[in-house]
Amino acid sequence: MNQLWDKIQGQIRVKEILVKICESRRVPHAFLFCGNDGVGKFFTAIQFACILNQKSDQTKSDSIFHKITALQEPYLKLIIPLPRGKGETGDDNATEKLSKEILLNIAEEIGEKSKNPYHKILIEDANNIKINSIREITKFVNTTIDELGYRFVIIEDAHLMNDQAQNALLKNLEEPPEGIIFILLTTNKNKLLQTIQSRCWQINFEPLSAELIKAILIKYFFIGQEIASRISIFSEGSVTSALNLLNTDFNILLENTISFLRFSLGKKYNLAYKELNIFLKESPNGSIKLIAKLIRIWFNDVIRNKYSSLEYFFVDYKETLEKFNERFNKTKVLKIFNSIDKLEECEDRNINLNVVCLNLIFEIASISIRN
Repeated sequence: MNQLWDKIQGQIRVKEILVKICESRRVPHAFLFCGNDGVGKFFTAIQFACILNQKSDQTKSDSIFHKITALQEPYLKLIIPLPRGKGETGDDNATEKLSKEILLNIAEEIGEKSKNPYHKILIEDANNIKINSIREITKFVNTTIDELGYRFVIIEDAHLMNDQAQNALLKNLEEPPEGIIFILLTTNKNKLLQTIQSRCWQINFEPLSAELIKAILIKYFFIGQEIASRISIFSEGSVTSALNLLNTDFNILLENTISFLRFSLGKKYNLAYKELNIFLKESPNGSIKLIAKLIRIWFNDVIRNKYSSLEYFFVDYKETLEKFNERFNKTKVLKIFNSIDKLEECEDRNINLNVVCLNLIFEIASISIRN
């Protein structure tokens, strides 16, 4: 296998699929890379672009690889969500009405992305991909470079295209230009038009192992080995999730989770609800998904402890797990998981958070009643 594939962490199945495509040289004109943030979709797209443009002359290859990884146009077109400029219309260039401060921020973020493929681009008020950005593809397509067999349009967070932008992209996908490959990266393909999905070769990315997350944190973000090892366990396979956890006092979040569970089991509803709100204030971006994730992990540890596993995520709370199983050995965790799922859905579906939180507290409290 080409050494360029070896740089990608994990994603064995994804690499197998792309290797076969490269070997066949029958390359689809559009791909849909699906999976959570921080699992290597972008890095894989870049490596794929390099491999398809590899030359027998290594010097020429190195020059091409440098320009692709540096995200230089017209070698590669990167489209990202952007804020709307003051007085901007659909006829304006995607960035011409943006302030100097925002333009500087964009340049810095793209520069960081070119150096670190696991960096998550964050630009204030960049909530969607504008039709202005999609229209710029035409200019990119009309520019030719003889030394490249394939040029790539990579659309980050493709699900953030509005309807106008998606319809504009559809025209490019319906009449694909020669030598142009589109790669749409998304965490939610269902927000894309079915007509777009049907024109793309879909490849699903899996969560990364804790060991791979640890290695990426150390190599690309210069995180200490001890902290990287601890955080990676709770990252659920996502570099982005791991980095969000690093922005918090993680030990406090774990203590909040245990306190919430204790108050819920003790039917101290007000204290449980209060602890949940404290957690939301302390966690990254006040994410309800993080507390849901930690509660789910804790109950998974309950199951591991019940069947005498020696490996736990909540390794410092083994005694608490043992006491739970001694007292509540008939607990049916699946029903609790259903309540946790609803808690996670709150952010995506505008469900009433207070009602779902109370339902979760009551469901956990009912454990002591049923036992």
